Amino acid sequence: MAMGRDSGRKIVGIALLLLVCLYHTDAANHIVGDSQGWGFSVSYDSWTNGKTFVTGDTLVFNYQQGVHNVVPVSAAGYRSCKASSNSKVGTSGNDKFTLKKGSNYFICSIPGHCSAGMKVLVVAN
Repeated sequence: MAMGRDSGRKIVGIALLLLVCLYHTDAANHIVGDSQGWGFSVSYDSWTNGKTFVTGDTLVFNYQQGVHNVVPVSAAGYRSCKASSNSKVGTSGNDKFTLKKGSNYFICSIPGHCSAGMKVLVVAN
């Protein structure tokens, strides 16, 4: 039985779909601060050391709801500990953010928390 042009395209499409599925199943969840979670008791510079982060991985921020929050910010926001007015603020106590390629910056925007060390920079390959 001869394979037509449409059959060949379907096979290529299915192969590409399988590759995409395999790529996405390799994404990892990283609990920020490990068992200590998102708070004052962790040096986040040290927490990232030795870890490999990949585009599409998920950062999970666990913390006591109402005491902290988490906000993705720009490099300037990270340096200044200030979130823009249109920033998405996570307040659930179990917030998840998917990493984009390159530098990903997060802070706690409760006054004084970021300057006390509640900020993390994660670089995804």
